[in-house]
Amino acid sequence: MLLIDTERERVLFAEAGKEFIDFLLSILALPLGTFIPLFEKQGMVGSFGNIYHSIDNLGTVYLQPNVNKETLLKPKLHIFGGGGGGGSGVPLKSLDFASSAKSRKLYRCARDTSKCDLYVAYDFNATCPSCSKVMNSEINFVDPPSTNGGYVKGGVTYMAMDDLEVKPMCITSTFTLLNKFNVKKLGVLKEKVIDLGMDGVC
Repeated sequence: MLLIDTERERVLFAEAGKEFIDFLLSILALPLGTFIPLFEKQGMVGSFGNIYHSIDNLGTVYLQPNVNKETLLKPKLHIFGGGGGGGSGVPLKSLDFASSAKSRKLYRCARDTSKCDLYVAYDFNATCPSCSKVMNSEINFVDPPSTNGGYVKGGVTYMAMDDLEVKPMCITSTFTLLNKFNVKKLGVLKEKVIDLGMDGVC
């Protein structure tokens, strides 16, 4: 849902759920997340920098138990061969909400040994640390039903600004934002509900 200042004809913020925030934060899992701290020194970051600082400032109480901020803030880059594509090896969170709970593909070494069984990979071209064979035997990872995967917890409403800054939504932050934008009359505010899918993002 968008909160619009009709007097100044501008969107103040979007009220968003877990799925959309997971999508925004997953952008940091791309190689861009590695370069943002470097670009920041040159003043070249813009809205992507706001996403970066949003996850840095977001309290751990809002994150899934298995999410480590360092995974997003300092992603490790892998060079893929063949049809692996580029990136950090972490799949971009899809805005296809209906299929967001589907299992993701993982790969293991085809050798059936106790040491090789200790490792899994996102990419089928990865090399097993134990035997140095290609890890191209497909297995499936299933998100726990209590979390549904992603980065942030469900059951929380978030604010997404027009510059992509993200923060948990509460009465205090709402009034702080209204004051920041110098909104004096609540009557000029209008709510607009929108459905956002992959076409809207692209």
